[in-house]
Amino acid sequence: MNMKPFQQTRIALFALSIVVIFTACGKKQEAIKYDNPLAWQRADPWVHKTDEGIYHLIATAPEYDRIEIKSAETISGLAKAEPVVVWRKHESGPMSYHIWAPELHRLNGKWYIYFAAAEAGNIWKIRIWVLSNNSDDPKTGTWVEEGQVKTQRDEFALDATTFEHNGQRYLVWAEKTRRDLNSGLVIAKMKDHLTLESPEVVISEPEYEWETQTYKVNEGAAVLKRNGKIFITFSGSATDATYAMGLLWASEDADLLDPASWNKLSAPVFYTNEEVKRFGPGHNSFTVAEDGKTDVLIYHARDYKEIEGASLNDPNRHTRARTFGWTKDGFPDFRQEIGD
Repeated sequence: MNMKPFQQTRIALFALSIVVIFTACGKKQEAIKYDNPLAWQRADPWVHKTDEGIYHLIATAPEYDRIEIKSAETISGLAKAEPVVVWRKHESGPMSYHIWAPELHRLNGKWYIYFAAAEAGNIWKIRIWVLSNNSDDPKTGTWVEEGQVKTQRDEFALDATTFEHNGQRYLVWAEKTRRDLNSGLVIAKMKDHLTLESPEVVISEPEYEWETQTYKVNEGAAVLKRNGKIFITFSGSATDATYAMGLLWASEDADLLDPASWNKLSAPVFYTNEEVKRFGPGHNSFTVAEDGKTDVLIYHARDYKEIEGASLNDPNRHTRARTFGWTKDGFPDFRQEIGD
């Protein structure tokens, strides 16, 4: 990897969490409390806030067999909203097993869901798939299967997210980038909602101890543009108490397809805190509060450490929300030391 070295003093600064939330100007800001969990047994959560102020929550169902959407006029309202099933897995063939990590996006007036799925006959042949819907409300209308996002490697691939920058749309996803790794993060330009352009560039691979517990994983990317930078949070290690969130960033003026443009912290920015009973937080998304300005982290976590059997078979990863702030240097502060 051609990553820029990161100064130890800055690593220490960003690895520390503080109780007081800061805005980009360093002013105090009160934390908003939410009715957590927003959704029981829902991992890999993604919240989309519409221009009309409606919050749509989409996440991995514990049975890995369907895609649901919950909607509300407030973030806390999502806790009481009834889920609507908008798509179910196939009985066989592609999209018939391991329905994971759906994301809901509104692109050019149309709804899209990006999600991962495998085949019942080959359960680890996981690839990225896309659904679309012309309805104004994503819980209504017909979801059409657009097909697979085909990558050059055509390897184990999941957790796709998309964002626009300077008029260009990008896709970031997790894929098996080397034989000795489970997954790294890849970025590419998009020709359209389904088609990638070359090159497909690796911007992060698991290299630090916190990313390589049980499995060598970088996954669950989420993009946040702020303070002249493009931040990407991601998650690493197994889906147990070792699961944690890391941080990449590049200048907004940089070539995002140049691996050297991306900086990476050596320490996680959000991780298990036994004192507040938060275990294995990660696979997050970002939204803003009802005031239109307070930043909110949406993530999953467990409230206990010990897991019987394989961690993927334990359904108790719950969707949670918490506000976060910004350091004086313009980096996100996720308030590691305090609970929701």
